[in-house]
Amino acid sequence: MEPQFDFEPAARSLAAIVDGISDDQLADSTPCGASTVRDVLAHVVGLTEAFRQAATKEAVGNSAPPPAGADTALPNDWRTLIPAQLEALTAAWRVGDAWDGDTEAGGVRMPAAVMAMVALDEIVIHGWDLAVATGQDLRVDPADSAILLEFLSETDPEGTPGLFGPIVDIPSDAPVFERVLGLTGRDPAWRSSAVA
Repeated sequence: MEPQFDFEPAARSLAAIVDGISDDQLADSTPCGASTVRDVLAHVVGLTEAFRQAATKEAVGNSAPPPAGADTALPNDWRTLIPAQLEALTAAWRVGDAWDGDTEAGGVRMPAAVMAMVALDEIVIHGWDLAVATGQDLRVDPADSAILLEFLSETDPEGTPGLFGPIVDIPSDAPVFERVLGLTGRDPAWRSSAVA
C-alpha cells in the first residue's frame, strides 16, 4: 500500500517545540491532567520509538503498554533523542509495506493504516500540549488537521478511557484544529499559568 500521508510536517513541528523547551519548564503543568512537561516529554520519547517499530512491524508480538506519569524516566539526551526518533519514524512510515496488514504498538494490535493515524494524532496533539504549556505556537499542517478531524469524528462524547477525556464542545464553524482538540478532550483556550 502506498503511504497515505507523510509524517514530516508534524514531526518537524514537534521537534521545533521540543527545541524551545527549557529545563526550568519541565515541572510546569500541561493540558494533560496531572502530567507535567517532563511527563509528556517522557511519553513522547516512548511513543516515537513505539510507532517507528509499528511501521517496521518489529513490535508485533512483543509490544507492551507504555509506563505513564512521573514513573517514566526522561533520558538526559531528550533534546537530541526526540528529533532523531521523529526522523526515524518519518522514514519508517515512508515505506509502502509499513501501511500493509496489521501491526502493534503499546500492546494494541490494529490495521497498520489506522495505527499510522493514531501515531499522527499522538505527535500533533502532544506537540500542542507541549507548545501551550511552554508558551510556544505549534504549526499544524492543514492536511494533518483534516486527517485527524475525520479520524476522531466518531469519538464517544465521554472520551476514550486511557487516551482522551470527555469531548470539549467546540462550535462547528471553529478552525479545524480547534475542533480536533475538542475531540481529544482539550480546551483550545487552555494556557499555562507559568507562561506570562
